[in-house]
Amino acid sequence: MPTEHDNRVETIAGDATGWRRHLHANPELSFQEYKTSDFVAEKLASWGIEVTRGIAGTGLVGTLRGKGRGNSPRAIGLRADMDALPMTEATGLDYASQTPGVMHACGHDGHTTMLLGAARYLAETRDFDGTVHFIFQPAEEAGGGGRVMVEEGLFTRFPCDAVFGIHNDSAMPLGKFTVTRGITNAAADTVTLRIKGLGGHAARPHAAIDPVLVASHVVVALQSVVARRVDPLDSAVLSLCSIHGGTACNVIPDEVVIQGTIRTLKPATRDAMQRLLTQVATATAEAHGASIEIDYERGYPSVVNSDAPVERARLAAVALSGEEMLIRERNPTMGGEDFSYMANTVPGCFIRLGQVDDDKTFPVHHVKYDFNDRLLPTGIAFWASLVEQELAPQG
Repeated sequence: MPTEHDNRVETIAGDATGWRRHLHANPELSFQEYKTSDFVAEKLASWGIEVTRGIAGTGLVGTLRGKGRGNSPRAIGLRADMDALPMTEATGLDYASQTPGVMHACGHDGHTTMLLGAARYLAETRDFDGTVHFIFQPAEEAGGGGRVMVEEGLFTRFPCDAVFGIHNDSAMPLGKFTVTRGITNAAADTVTLRIKGLGGHAARPHAAIDPVLVASHVVVALQSVVARRVDPLDSAVLSLCSIHGGTACNVIPDEVVIQGTIRTLKPATRDAMQRLLTQVATATAEAHGASIEIDYERGYPSVVNSDAPVERARLAAVALSGEEMLIRERNPTMGGEDFSYMANTVPGCFIRLGQVDDDKTFPVHHVKYDFNDRLLPTGIAFWASLVEQELAPQG
C-alpha cells in the first residue's frame, strides 16, 4: 500500500499542488462549478477513467475498475466537494482568487485535489479488485448538492457498498485523522422571523406597535429555549445573526426581519427546537400586540457514521500514519455537512484530517484561510490505501 513518502505519491502530490492552486485561483459558487467540473473531468479522462457528468448539474462521477479478476461486485465511493464561498479573499497569495467576491475559504479546492491525486494513483496502479467511484459533488456550501445527487440516483447508477468523505480540519495537527462512530456533524436549519407591527412617528409610540421593540423581546426570549427547554446533556445552538428594520431615526417601521440558524444533533431535539421556537416567538410577538410570520427551513440532517466503514477507515489511517495519528473519539461539531445525505443512503464514514503545522493557520470561512498543500500527500495516500484495503483481491 502507498505511503506519503512513496515515490509515486510524492510525484503526484507535486503535480497536485499546481492543480490545487489553479482551483484556488478560480473558485466557483454552488451549482456554478462549470470550469472546476471541466478541469476534473479532463484530468480523469486523461487517466483512462470513465466519466459521467451532469449529476446535480455540475457534479460528476469517475468510475475505475481494478485489475483483479474483473468480476468482483464490490464497490466503494469516495466523495469530494468542489464549491467555494461568496467571500473576498485577503490572503495576498500569488494564487489568490481571481474572481471578485468568491473564495475557496473551506478547503474544497484541497478536497477535490486529494481525490484527483488518488484517482491518478489508482489509475496508474489498479492494484485492487472491484470498482471505485470518485464522486465530485457540487454545492456543499449552499443548495445541498449531496441531496440532489442522491435524488438523481447517484447510488442507483453507481452502487456502493460504502461511501467515504474527508474534510480538512484547521483545529487539528497536520496529518492527524479523526474517525469517530455515530454523529459527527449537526443538523443545520434556518429560520426567518418576520415581525409585523404598526408604523408611526417616533414621537407618538403609543399610537404605533413598535416591531423593533418586539423583535428585541423575541431575540431575548428565544435564548431561553436552549437554556431552559433543552436537556443540558444534549446539544443545540440557536444563533440569530441578522436583524433588519427601519429606514430613519424618527420613523417606527411596520416590520422587522430576523434571521438565524439552528443546530442540533438528535432528530428528537431538532423537532423540539422547531416546535419551541415557533411557540415562544409567536407568544412573545402576540403579547406585544404584533403578529409574526415564521419560515422555518430544514437544511442538512446530521452526519451519522456507520460502524463498519468507521472501522475500515481507522484501519487505513493507522496503517498509513500510525495509531498516534488517529483520534478515535471526538465530540461532534455543530457545523452542517451535506455528506449526510449520502451517509443516510448507504453506509458512510466522514473523516476529519488535520492541516495545522504552524500558528499562522486561519480557520475555515476566514478571509485569510488557505488549504495546506503539505496535506496533499497524506490525503492522496489515504484514499489510495483505503481503496486497496477495501477492494483487496480475494481468493
